[in-house]
Amino acid sequence: MGEGSKHDNYEILNLIGYGLAKYDLRFIKQFGFQTKTEFYEEMLTRGVAETIGTIKNRQDLFDPFFDNGRKGWWQKGDAYKHRKILIDSLFGDLSVKQYADVVKLHLKSKFGAKKEISIKTSPILRSKFKQLQKTGQEAELYFIGNYQTINEFKGGKLEDARLFGDGYDFQIELALKYFLVEVKGVRTKLGSIRFTENEYAKAKEYKNDFALVVVANLTETPKFVIVLNPINNLQFTPKEIKSKQINYHTSNLSW
Repeated sequence: MGEGSKHDNYEILNLIGYGLAKYDLRFIKQFGFQTKTEFYEEMLTRGVAETIGTIKNRQDLFDPFFDNGRKGWWQKGDAYKHRKILIDSLFGDLSVKQYADVVKLHLKSKFGAKKEISIKTSPILRSKFKQLQKTGQEAELYFIGNYQTINEFKGGKLEDARLFGDGYDFQIELALKYFLVEVKGVRTKLGSIRFTENEYAKAKEYKNDFALVVVANLTETPKFVIVLNPINNLQFTPKEIKSKQINYHTSNLSW
């Protein structure tokens, strides 16, 4: 892999590292193993990682965020906290068995499940599992936790507008003005940004009061790149995407 590139098994390695740091031996016993060495070797056999060190390093990233007696890579500070926040938001309230089932689901989807692995997960856990693979929510959570470090937003009050679907994610209210903010995530330091028609229209309408915030390098150490009035300061190329949507209707019924 090149510098700053995403490991092919980024999501599953993060899930495993989190599970080992939070649950320790209780986690690996859900897979039928008694020692971490057995678990590591099984993950190598399955193709999750090429070396045991890769899996140990992923646990080291999460160790500082749990009261488990291990320091891990404490010297990195909160550089990887966004990964924990994302997994917490999706799976933080699960029991060790439920969490292990999520990891098994991922193993099954990418590597094929062994017969002895039992997977019983609810539909909502499967939906959350799909969400884990998207950059959008990870970038948004990182922004919520760190937006005060952006000079333009320092001291501002954040209001979440994601559920409104009105072309922006957040409003930042300052003493004398406000910004509408659209957050986009990029795994590495290189990547394109896509605006929906609604987002483009909102950015065009609000000009300098609209901010595009790119959370770049999510795979390693995230950094903010802020572009005010992105329609004026970036070049966007329109691409028409045709999609077919089918709706299902009942007849008129008495309710």
